[in-house]
Amino acid sequence: MKNRLRNVTITLEETVARWARVEAARKDISVSRLLAGILKERMREKDEYDGAMRRALARKPFLKTDGHYLSREEVHDRDRLR
Repeated sequence: MKNRLRNVTITLEETVARWARVEAARKDISVSRLLAGILKERMREKDEYDGAMRRALARKPFLKTDGHYLSREEVHDRDRLR
């Protein structure tokens, strides 16, 4: 199934618009395609980060605690791990 494309109007500072035009020309693509690629990559990175955060928070603690967060000293207490 093909994704529907939507038109979006944006306003850029002149220096940013100039950079986008030059960068798009270097890649032989339109400014629209350049910005779409940048936004898609940013969305993918955020989705991956959010997924990793959810997985990390869903894990059970690997150290036995009584339900409280460990203090900095407890975290770095090497003797406790032996």
